[in-house]
Amino acid sequence: MFDVYVNERRYLLVVRKGCPIPVGEVSGKWRKLKKKVTSVSEEIRLAVQTRGYYIRKLKDFKRA
Repeated sequence: MFDVYVNERRYLLVVRKGCPIPVGEVSGKWRKLKKKVTSVSEEIRLAVQTRGYYIRKLKDFKRA
């Protein structure tokens, strides 16, 4: 299980459920998403295992 957070600059942060938000390069005001996340991609899972978190900028979606 994973906790997913977003911030005002449209960044996505994924950490293991129950782990605190890492301090340092992942600073800012984070808001936890209410949806439960049970599985993630292999890339995210490996990043969480090695660094303790996964972070990336959300893509801006353009409407057609």
